[in-house]
Amino acid sequence: MAVKRHPHPLNWQWRGYATNHRHPTNLVLHLIAVPLFILSTLLLLTALFQLRLLPLLLGVIGLFAALALQQHGHRLEEHAPEPFLDRQDAVERLLMEQFVTFPRFLLSGGWWRAWKNRRR
Repeated sequence: MAVKRHPHPLNWQWRGYATNHRHPTNLVLHLIAVPLFILSTLLLLTALFQLRLLPLLLGVIGLFAALALQQHGHRLEEHAPEPFLDRQDAVERLLMEQFVTFPRFLLSGGWWRAWKNRRR
């Protein structure tokens, strides 16, 4: 049975992003975790090209730490993100969130609006 994917995943992810990112702890965790994810990915790729073990291990640890922080933050939200359809969906959505959607949320002022309207 074929898995039904969203035809425009970036638009779909963006539409629900503010709803799934309102809790103040989750907002702060994303400010830490997304840059950690991006830096860890760059470190991991550099380590692969240079064939260096320590940066490779640090990159993997950083990726797992970033994802764990975000997972914890999402558990605090009143509206949880839609579950992943499969492994491919998980990888695609996680990469989109880290490299496109969260930076867009931050730079567009969405993060600040969510922070100002956070539950006290």
